[in-house]
Amino acid sequence: MSAQPLLEVSHVSRIIDGKTILDDVSLSLGRGELKVIIGPSGGGKSTLLQCVNFLQPPDSGDVFLDGQSAREMSRQNICAFRQKIGMIFQDFNLFDHLCARDNVAIALQKVKGQKKALARQRAMAELERVGLVEQAHLYPSQLSGGQKQRVSLARALAMDPMVMLLDEPTSALDPELIGEVLNVIAQLSRSGMTMLMVTHQIGFARHLTKEIIFMEAGRVVETGPPELLEGGPEGGRAAAFCAKLAEVTGR
Repeated sequence: MSAQPLLEVSHVSRIIDGKTILDDVSLSLGRGELKVIIGPSGGGKSTLLQCVNFLQPPDSGDVFLDGQSAREMSRQNICAFRQKIGMIFQDFNLFDHLCARDNVAIALQKVKGQKKALARQRAMAELERVGLVEQAHLYPSQLSGGQKQRVSLARALAMDPMVMLLDEPTSALDPELIGEVLNVIAQLSRSGMTMLMVTHQIGFARHLTKEIIFMEAGRVVETGPPELLEGGPEGGRAAAFCAKLAEVTGR
């Protein structure tokens, strides 16, 4: 018998302003797995991640974390549920008036009720994990885009999430800064962090994940190993998308 998935999305649908954004989406994520979602813009990828942690509650379907149904939880329990799922957005959502260390520490203080000294100690440990100890006292305006995103990663990690959701974490970065963020994500994957990541970094996806999920028009169209992205006579919709992406980007 296979082990129970750590995260299971079961027949989730979401309708916004009369338009179906997600249409009966199901997927699962085992402990320590990294799965990558790709697909054209407007396909429902970001909405799916927001439904996973109930920032947008699904109109139908359910999300299970370690076997627990999110739909059956009370409002108070949903807050606890969200704390178990780290979320990294396309933009960084840092507090401009706080240095990097305090951006990481503030949730530990406000949400988990930790004393300032203990929260700052944990923040420094997470900044070290993402290679930013020397930048701990800098403010967001003094950080590069890649550094800001790594602070966001450190902030999420400090909450000890069971799962990390990453919504195109490199899309707002200059090309030369993308690598430093992807390197941290790769290190987290190798350390056993469970992650579901939306990205257009196809080369990264090929090397780091065992399963690609291709979404289009709110549905999961194809799933499979990285070979799914390759062209050839048997190539499907995912391969065609990747070929077009390579044509546009020159890669």
